Amino acid sequence: MNNNRKAKAFAAVAVTAVVGMAATACTSTASGDSKNSVAVVGFSVLEQANKAVYAGFDKTPAGKGVTFTSSYGASGDQSRAVAGGVKADLVHFSLEPDMQRLVDAGLVAKDWSAGPTKGIGTDSVVVFIVRKGNPKHITSWDDLVKPGVSVVTPNPGSSGAAKWNLLAAWEHIKGAGGTDAQAKTFVSKLLKNTPVLPASGREATSAFVEGNQDVEIAYESDAIEAKQAGEPVDYVVPKDTLLIQEPAAVTTTATPAAKSFLGYMESASGQELYAESGFRPVPSVKGVKLPAVKGANDPSNPFPQPTTLYTVDKDLGGWDSADSTFFNDGSDGNPVGIISQLIADSGSKAEDS
Repeated sequence: MNNNRKAKAFAAVAVTAVVGMAATACTSTASGDSKNSVAVVGFSVLEQANKAVYAGFDKTPAGKGVTFTSSYGASGDQSRAVAGGVKADLVHFSLEPDMQRLVDAGLVAKDWSAGPTKGIGTDSVVVFIVRKGNPKHITSWDDLVKPGVSVVTPNPGSSGAAKWNLLAAWEHIKGAGGTDAQAKTFVSKLLKNTPVLPASGREATSAFVEGNQDVEIAYESDAIEAKQAGEPVDYVVPKDTLLIQEPAAVTTTATPAAKSFLGYMESASGQELYAESGFRPVPSVKGVKLPAVKGANDPSNPFPQPTTLYTVDKDLGGWDSADSTFFNDGSDGNPVGIISQLIADSGSKAEDS
């Protein structure tokens, strides 16, 4: 990484840190009306997309005069921060266990997923970000475990993106009829090609763009955003992949404006704006007019249906089971999760934010 790019990367981290602090400190509008402020705490990939969604909400009657403070980072870290006292009116995480932590703490209502979208704010799928022109000809999961292929994916200890990515790799074997032993072998080979596990999905993309690795396992939304930003990358939607469902909810102390904003996020207008930034619309939201999406492989057909699309609920027993089976760290006295153990055995360096 050259010095200019290092400076840009460090500056971006500094801005994120300042924004995060602002989210805990700013709880009212300039007029002092806290009912018209929304403190959003979300996973890192949301940052750019939410700028457009905030602007869209501002054009609605409910959004007039509403101000936002935002904090973005690795999903698990963000969830733990809110559980530890960071101010939040609305939370938008990478995966359900990060929301459940706040339900267990009494900070999000138990019925948060009872609505028409079942609490899902945005969707995506697991893809491969590759160098411009795809010089290593990466097209399938099997290409990621070949000798000499260098991979980037985040640390599941802090990042929700990492859990989706590694479960997709696991299901590539299991979904095709493989055994647990074969799936372990495959994920182990993948991790041996992954020397460093950055703390978040956003940090993984930064590491890939600035580095010399061959492929990053990532959200489709992150891949599209990178292309929209002019980064010299392409991406591949594998024939078999995993549906990513990213939950959103208001907290038990949320302002009225936050509740209105969540409704806007889950509306056709809100979903269309998220789609422009690369997120797949939530299927239960009716009336979404899919825009042409700059940065997509085919802007006029930005979200192609994979041949096989696995889900955590149907194929992995739901998040309660999947999280403990694959990612438990052993601190609760229960067995270490399968993938957590594979990471420990692999020698990959797991970074914390």
